[in-house]
Amino acid sequence: MKKLSSYLIILFFLSCTETKVSTLPFYNSTDYRPEWIPINSADYSKIHTIDPFNFTDHKGKKLDQAKMDGKVYVANFFFTSCPSICPKLTRAMEGLQNKFITQPDFQLLSHTVMPWKDSVDVLNLYAENMNVDYKRWKLVTGPEEEIYKLARESYFAEEQFGFTQDEDEFLHTDKFILVDRHRRIRGIYTGLIKEDLNRLAEDVEILLASKE
Repeated sequence: MKKLSSYLIILFFLSCTETKVSTLPFYNSTDYRPEWIPINSADYSKIHTIDPFNFTDHKGKKLDQAKMDGKVYVANFFFTSCPSICPKLTRAMEGLQNKFITQPDFQLLSHTVMPWKDSVDVLNLYAENMNVDYKRWKLVTGPEEEIYKLARESYFAEEQFGFTQDEDEFLHTDKFILVDRHRRIRGIYTGLIKEDLNRLAEDVEILLASKE
């Protein structure tokens, strides 16, 4: 009887975990409307994914989408000379880095929106000053048009995100984007709000615990 009770308790917790994992929505459009799509749905195979990319990280190494596949990651956009919100957002990213420092399947990915100023050397110096751990966090640069296209078309970064729609202008944002192991967007969070950061950390744990 004791063994049966223990077994039922284990099943209860497993079922709760599975329910929790399945509660994270997908984001498939620019309005960031959450969608809960069952795995047996015909729409499951049509879920929006981040397009392939090929950038250079702050150590001068190539970083493409293939190296991110199978990882849960948080993406954001910034520039090193930003005097206002970027330092605060970087500290928030550092907090995530430290929380998941031992998780090999977790990564942070920060894209500069001023690649004409943020060279590899500039990014590397910034990384050193901001306690960036290279294992968990990559600052990346690349061709301006590729960064902008990825931000707009893959991450849906437009005006509600803090970006302008003018092709000649590109502003930073206070948003963090959570991407799952299959390049699908699973959450958007304001990096300046403690409650959002707590929710982001919880959602990261959910995705890390899931092979979905």
